[in-house]
Amino acid sequence: MAIIREIRGITPEIGKNCFIAETAVIVGDVVIGDDCSIWYNAVLRGDVNSIRIGDRTNIQDGAVLHTLYERSVVEIGHDVSVGHNAIIHGAKVGHNVLVGMGAILMDNAVVPDNTIIAAGAVVLSNTMLEPGVYAGIPARKVRGCDEKTVALARQNAAGYLLYKEWFKDHP
Repeated sequence: MAIIREIRGITPEIGKNCFIAETAVIVGDVVIGDDCSIWYNAVLRGDVNSIRIGDRTNIQDGAVLHTLYERSVVEIGHDVSVGHNAIIHGAKVGHNVLVGMGAILMDNAVVPDNTIIAAGAVVLSNTMLEPGVYAGIPARKVRGCDEKTVALARQNAAGYLLYKEWFKDHP
């Protein structure tokens, strides 16, 4: 069973129709929207500040969400995919975003709607991106936002809506 733990008097809140994997860890000031999935070994640690996740968002295996004590928060919009082993540390992510596997978003970075962060990319602290596709260390814009970008992010999130149902229905 997943570790869902109160800390500092705050208990995580989980929306309707979510899948929380047995080895996920959700601690403290974390609010998860409806139809989300939190996968194996993901850690959402809201011990030092808040984490907010919108509807239909998936946090994939091994991802870590955390913040700086009273200096940054994690905000993730609707229809977002946070890839395997990604780290979101005190960053804000808009709607319809794909954060690739192993990507790192640092404190007070802002990722707008309809954006893709490539696998392994690093978005530095206090960086404000514009919609598009970003890759590299530090992350640099490699393509603008077009229908292909929007569709890729949307497709990934939609796939995880299906996958979570497979797991919810078969304990």
